[in-house]
Amino acid sequence: MIVKPLETEYNPFYQPYMNQLHDSDVLVTLKKQLKSVPDFLWQIPKAKHDFAYAPGKWTIKELMQHINDTERVFTYRALCFARGDRQDMPAMDQDVYLNNAAIAQRPFSSFIDEFVSLRVATICLFENITEDQQMNMGNASGFPVSVRALAAMTAGHVAHHISIINSRYL
Repeated sequence: MIVKPLETEYNPFYQPYMNQLHDSDVLVTLKKQLKSVPDFLWQIPKAKHDFAYAPGKWTIKELMQHINDTERVFTYRALCFARGDRQDMPAMDQDVYLNNAAIAQRPFSSFIDEFVSLRVATICLFENITEDQQMNMGNASGFPVSVRALAAMTAGHVAHHISIINSRYL
């Protein structure tokens, strides 16, 4: 079980992601998303895959790349801190990551497949972190963060963006 973190365990920037969490156990949310997110994404019409709801906004495919990249970054940080690595983790420049991803030629299904693969690995990681390790702290993007906060941020980030897809893209 991974309980939601205290507000002192993460940068206030991530509060909107924490607000997306409704289960008392973050692992439950991560596992639910393994099914609900792909089920939702498979329903998006092909004509919407390269759609952006406003100029300068990401397409759904770009948003999926961002979701997958962020899951990798958050879980890498969690792995490092859980294992006792206290090196500061750099910030993630989401625009640099996106500008250097080969998105246009990828089929939409590959983003869903990647999400599923990443999420299975994410669940394996967090299922095997002890309660003591969940409380390990490190610095990421210049702010202290706990391992359990990174688990919650991972789930909340996905929920946040799925909500945006649902409300602004479809």
